[in-house]
Amino acid sequence: MKKCIAVLVSILSASFAFAQDSDRSDWIRNPAMGNYKAYAEFKMANYDAARHVWDVLAGVGNTDALFNLGMLAEDGLGEPKDLRKAENLYTASAQAGGFKAQYRLGMIYSSDGAFPKDLEKARYYLNMAALAGDKDAIERLRLLENPNQKPTEFQQAEMLSSLGKHLESAEIYRRLAERGDMLSQTRLAWMYEAGRGVDRSLDEAARRFAMAAQSGNAEAQYALAVMFKTGKGQALDPERSLYWLKLSASQNYSPAKAALAAQSIQDN
Repeated sequence: MKKCIAVLVSILSASFAFAQDSDRSDWIRNPAMGNYKAYAEFKMANYDAARHVWDVLAGVGNTDALFNLGMLAEDGLGEPKDLRKAENLYTASAQAGGFKAQYRLGMIYSSDGAFPKDLEKARYYLNMAALAGDKDAIERLRLLENPNQKPTEFQQAEMLSSLGKHLESAEIYRRLAERGDMLSQTRLAWMYEAGRGVDRSLDEAARRFAMAAQSGNAEAQYALAVMFKTGKGQALDPERSLYWLKLSASQNYSPAKAALAAQSIQDN
């Protein structure tokens, strides 16, 4: 595993060197804002531009950038699908403390899918995410320890997603969202944004993020803040962006807290 990560860092460092010095230094100095830029490009399906920023940030160990690069590789967005590359990127992010990657690895190792099932690794990464306070990781661990327990519909959707069965996963999220489950609404919005299991639609993603954000979902509030900050999916509105970012950060959503702190530094 260490050898794979070392090779990965070497590749990322090469990409890092090609970034323009001015942009590169800005992103390194303010990675939350760099991630904002990359996320905005991702929303518009400009995957090469998003990857360019994430490559730079990943080269200095940014966990969100590593995770997002893994997602591009796993789904084949703007590049050939490469599950081995995705696994290495997720592993690098998880080992550096990225809770999203920890949860993702826990899910993909706990089911028989594109990645070989490995319950020892699944428990290892899910425990890491659970210790960071990830409620979904805690629930998945409970299922692994109690295999006779029937998973909830949401957990079924999560497992289907980890297996790459995005169409089936999206249908369950849709059904739950119609019943008022705002976490499922947020998951479905992410799927519309990336075109996972549904036709890609930034407008539909924005609509669903807005519904979930207004109901108090921190992830959706962060996503909506990015949209208003960048003008991608919503009309450019820095004040509304800050409003949603503060709401998300007040719920201890890590990306929002980092972005809010970075924005304060930038404003000063």
